[in-house]
Amino acid sequence: MEQENLPKHIAIIMDGNRRWAKDKGLPVSLGHKEGAKTLEKIVRYANKIGIKHITVYAFSTENWKRTEEEVSTLMKLFQSYLDDYSKRADSENIKVKIIGNRNGLSEKMKNSIEKCMERTKNNTGITFNIALNYGGRDEIISAVKNITEKVKNKEIEIEDINEQTITNNLYTKGQPDPDLLIRTSGEIRLSNFLPWQLVYAEFLFIEKNWPDFNEKDLDEAIEKYQNRNRKFGAK
Repeated sequence: MEQENLPKHIAIIMDGNRRWAKDKGLPVSLGHKEGAKTLEKIVRYANKIGIKHITVYAFSTENWKRTEEEVSTLMKLFQSYLDDYSKRADSENIKVKIIGNRNGLSEKMKNSIEKCMERTKNNTGITFNIALNYGGRDEIISAVKNITEKVKNKEIEIEDINEQTITNNLYTKGQPDPDLLIRTSGEIRLSNFLPWQLVYAEFLFIEKNWPDFNEKDLDEAIEKYQNRNRKFGAK
């Protein structure tokens, strides 16, 4: 792995928690808990090797369609995770940001989000974005509304709107676009994840379920990324 050619930003679709649990005859909730352990391990390792940004798909706007029991379990897990993890992230110099639409989240969850982000905001290590109640199209709609409001208030002119304007109104504003997307469990699609930001990312689809993903897998993913010729539309 070439240290001078590390991806600045890695995006991960953590797929396969439920499949992992079902394959082992375990409750789905245990799959999500194991997935959370894997996530923490991978973020810690990414920070150690010098990755500057990592964004993970934790809960999509479409995931509300799952059973009420699973959604409730997930939300309790997320809240408990944020409350507990913020302490460890702070001690490990990790900056945590929760991106997504907070409408529909409980007040307790919103409070946990704010406390976690506030506690880690001055850390200078990896920026760890957790996409919670996130949808790519929803994010773009939100950006369009923000820009429209600025035009309405005469803060900007319509003629001034360009790609950077859109970028500056996304949840990931101020961060570079992902260089590498990793999706586990063998599924080959984006599932409404970062559609604007991923236009020039390198995609890597891995057969392993997320709870089985480890540091070696991340190393191998980075090595494959480094062996690709990124042309950005040029011949």
